Amino acid sequence: MHIDLVCDAAFPHKKMKRNFCLPASPCFGITAALVWLLLASVNFQSLGDDAGNQTTAAPVLTTTNGLAAAAGSGSASTPFTETNFTESTPGRVLGPNDVISVKIYQEEDLNTEVTIDMNGMVMLPLLGEVKIGDMTLEQATIRIQELYDKDYLINPHVNLTLEQFAQRRFTVLGEVRAPGSYDFPQNEGVNLLEAIAKAGGFTRLGQASKVMVQRTENNTLKVFRLNADKMATDGKNKPFEILPNDIITVNEKAF
Repeated sequence: MHIDLVCDAAFPHKKMKRNFCLPASPCFGITAALVWLLLASVNFQSLGDDAGNQTTAAPVLTTTNGLAAAAGSGSASTPFTETNFTESTPGRVLGPNDVISVKIYQEEDLNTEVTIDMNGMVMLPLLGEVKIGDMTLEQATIRIQELYDKDYLINPHVNLTLEQFAQRRFTVLGEVRAPGSYDFPQNEGVNLLEAIAKAGGFTRLGQASKVMVQRTENNTLKVFRLNADKMATDGKNKPFEILPNDIITVNEKAF
């Protein structure tokens, strides 16, 4: 008996046709099936060899140092970018009593943890005093990196981490319903009217037109005499911004 086996459906990319002459016997169906399976196994092996010859390019990770590293997974069209700083709270500026850690790659003897003083200064190895107050964490990182790069290190990699927020408070005294010290909202400022509101507002004896704010800057005491009543009623008067450690005193009405 003569048989043509065509396997186009199973292997469309490799057209196969084989001729077999088999004796007529009751086992014809079984024999034909075994032959087809044998051909299938040969072509699956061929497919595996073809696949093994193909190579896949590993994606590249891009770092700020311009170095490239191969990765086992991911997409080469979407590079991973490494940054040199950690910004725990975007937009927040550093201030007195904030605690930061300074780490420099492969310069362990220069690593340190420091507290920002009242003038916004920190003491760093080799550099001495550096002013980073009123900077964001990113700005302070760039500043310190530039100073080390200028005179001491070649292409330093500086990492700044904010370890602890300073306690930011203000105090309200005098003719308010709940005198005391209050915390600033996280990442928000407070103006004079908001500060007095936090203290419960004016008492019936409080004179809104005579409010005093005491502030220490660069070891110098400054006193601001303000009219809170005018700020509240006149939209053209911008509310006075309160800073950490300010002391607000509401005077009593004179009869």
